Amino acid sequence: MNGSFPTGGFGFGPNGPGASIFDAFEQFRQSFEPRPGGASRMARGDVRAAVIALLAEQPMHGYQIISEISDRTGGAWKPSAGSVYPTLQLLADEGLISAEEQNGRKTYSLTDAGRAEADAAADKPAPWEAFGGRTAANLTALPKAGMELAGVAAQVARTGTPDQVQKAVDVLDEARRKLYAILAD
Repeated sequence: MNGSFPTGGFGFGPNGPGASIFDAFEQFRQSFEPRPGGASRMARGDVRAAVIALLAEQPMHGYQIISEISDRTGGAWKPSAGSVYPTLQLLADEGLISAEEQNGRKTYSLTDAGRAEADAAADKPAPWEAFGGRTAANLTALPKAGMELAGVAAQVARTGTPDQVQKAVDVLDEARRKLYAILAD
């Protein structure tokens, strides 16, 4: 526990009556923390498909590819150089792209074989479309709202009367049911 919620004097110490509430909120908070490797981690095949799709539009250098993917997902997916550059090397080794030195940078473009692969994948959605309009901003909106809700619930637990606490429990139970209903739609 990192001390996100005050513990002293409110019964939220390790053995206090609010300890289980505190633990539940701490677990909730941690569920929104980025996973190792980043929340935007995609499969290797997605990086490969994204590179081919972008190079089908125009020649680019590695940084442009990273920036373009990030722009198309509103920042929700920004592949690392450690995933893009090895993918570019692999595609070059497979004969799907070629590199040309321009202004001190390698600019990559599709070969005929690369264009054939891009054409074959043209009917599939581009990897960045898997985000369905999700952006970095709206990916953080739900965790932020949840944390604000957790803070208020903790305050009710600390200072509310038993009747207020029960009303808060009822509201949270109803909110949980409504969230599941959203997923069921």
